[in-house]
Amino acid sequence: MKCNIKTVSTSLFRSVSISFGIGLLLMPGAYVVAQSPGSGGFSAIPGQRGGQDIFGPYEAVEGWPRGILGLPGHEAWTTGSGQSIFAENPDRIFLLHRGEIPNIERPEQEVYEEVGPNLAFPVRQVPWRNASVGIRSSLPGAIDGDDTDRGESGVDHRWEHILVVVNREGEVIEEWTQWDHLFRRPHYVTINPYDPEKHVWIVDDFRHAIFKFTNDGSELVQTIGIPNESGNDDAHFNRPTFLAFLPDAMYVADGYANTRVVKFDNDGNYVSTWGEKGTPPNETRPNYMNNVHGIAVNAETRMVYVNDRANNRVQVFDEDGVYQDEWSFGPEPTDIHLIYIGADNILWAADRATTKILGYSLDGTLLYSWGVFGDFAGAQWGVHGLSVDQEGNFYIAEVGNGRTQKYMPRAGARPETMLGIPIYSAWD
Repeated sequence: MKCNIKTVSTSLFRSVSISFGIGLLLMPGAYVVAQSPGSGGFSAIPGQRGGQDIFGPYEAVEGWPRGILGLPGHEAWTTGSGQSIFAENPDRIFLLHRGEIPNIERPEQEVYEEVGPNLAFPVRQVPWRNASVGIRSSLPGAIDGDDTDRGESGVDHRWEHILVVVNREGEVIEEWTQWDHLFRRPHYVTINPYDPEKHVWIVDDFRHAIFKFTNDGSELVQTIGIPNESGNDDAHFNRPTFLAFLPDAMYVADGYANTRVVKFDNDGNYVSTWGEKGTPPNETRPNYMNNVHGIAVNAETRMVYVNDRANNRVQVFDEDGVYQDEWSFGPEPTDIHLIYIGADNILWAADRATTKILGYSLDGTLLYSWGVFGDFAGAQWGVHGLSVDQEGNFYIAEVGNGRTQKYMPRAGARPETMLGIPIYSAWD
């Protein structure tokens, strides 16, 4: 087979690995990229001419969701920090936010000479308000405080519409406001793919608890952990973050403080735990962790992948917590928020620091990445939740921008660059 050969001379390169092509090492200081004729380059869409893959294999859906801003009496408010999102199907998507914050326009740029020379705000071309972090951002405040460190209720924030459900057009079809009082800092929403009744699970890290609801939200059927009581045993959590399911097991990332994984059966009965607190700032020993902020399972091998966030690595365990492997997401400023494994058996990760969606083989080989920082439609800031529906639509929740977004697959995009649809076993 003939190949088109391009030689690139540089003292910086010693080897190369390129997705969808072949890298050949010639000698120190030079390498070649061998590309098969007609292979279409390395973009998300084969043969694409021009462009940048700004949103990878997707197109952002502008104006989605209509959601909170379309509710009567809420015109002056917008969604607070976007914590999580889960698509049960393309017409029923759960949006989890930390309440509401004032809906105000971007202010005109102003010079602040009293602060320092050559200083103006807001800065052009970057987001101007952080919905998650700061003294006037979304609730809650300090874990043991009264929230007055976040300003005045009704002026700087409102604890309303924590969980809503929208349809494919982004219109609110369900308001779960009856549970607003229950939540303190809800962190994650999901449904067990092996549960035919499709119960809805909410992990709340400030409550130190996990709540299980009927699918319509009419009833709280189970609470795991003791709300408002932290601990490190079979009955307590200390700021849990995420959870993942196998047909006969549930794994909880616990979490910000306990730095461990807790295994339950699917009825919520305690089975086992593993994970030790590592030595900051970075830990290298297996089974030691600094902030467990993400967890995923491989349905075929039953391996458990744990996002050891502060150590910038994923640790791999068997279903009983026996260490198997690990690999790094890269050096600082890497800050992986969560990980996901769908039906494609690719581990996808969201990096808060680099604003990238990253795809890895299950042995840690980097396959593809995309993402751009900003607050315009399709750009991202602080992806803290992601989901994929059965049609391949991709959804994110952003803590920084305080919003959720929907992306649709681009026509002709390579399947291997898109997040795989979820594992659905008990329901369609």
